[in-house]
Amino acid sequence: MCSSDLVVPGPGHPLGTDGSGYDVLGRLMVGGQTSLIVGLSAAAIATVIGTVWGAIAGFFGGVVDGVMMRIVDAILAIPILFLLLFLVTIVRPSLTVMIFVIGLTAWLVPARLVRGESLTLRVREYVQAVRVMGGSSWRAVSRHIMPNVVGTVIVNATFQVADAILLVAYLGYLGLGISPPATDWGAMLSNGTQYVFLNYWWLIYPAGLAIIVVVVAVNLVGDGLRDAVEVRLQRR
Repeated sequence: MCSSDLVVPGPGHPLGTDGSGYDVLGRLMVGGQTSLIVGLSAAAIATVIGTVWGAIAGFFGGVVDGVMMRIVDAILAIPILFLLLFLVTIVRPSLTVMIFVIGLTAWLVPARLVRGESLTLRVREYVQAVRVMGGSSWRAVSRHIMPNVVGTVIVNATFQVADAILLVAYLGYLGLGISPPATDWGAMLSNGTQYVFLNYWWLIYPAGLAIIVVVVAVNLVGDGLRDAVEVRLQRR
């Protein structure tokens, strides 16, 4: 990087340029696109896997539940960030790789939440009626267990999006995120720290504020969706 390429915010460059001459506003938009794509896609993968895993474990109980949840506990014993660092050093970081790596390590929490809900729901009268009428276990899980944990799943999915965005930022800040010339907000923060003592605020604050605003907004959306879903289920 060359400090001569830095341009202060002004006409033509509302947020200035970085040490490579890139427009900070454009990089902020590209980094936001990367963070949101990874966050939404990884959350979708984690939610689907965790919901199915937890619903099956909670519904069947016994040995099945014991084995499935011990697997979850064993993986949870490994710090997620450490596991991500290990995985991204094995494979070349890319958008697709980041989505699947984060998605396949984030399904553990929703699995435990859904499993707890399933243990309560499986003793309800309408679930027992399915068994009495000869319905299959899969029908009971798919038609009665999963739809009734949708509130918990939706709220947790929003937290998964926020967590995935933060994980992308962590990895980008450590230099293990999306490979250049692509970027993300974490990488922008990491690059900006090189000029932290030169008062080049536009290299740090925009990306940091973007992370804070998006994460808070996603959590607020989740709270609103939870309230809407719970009211609808109560009416049903």
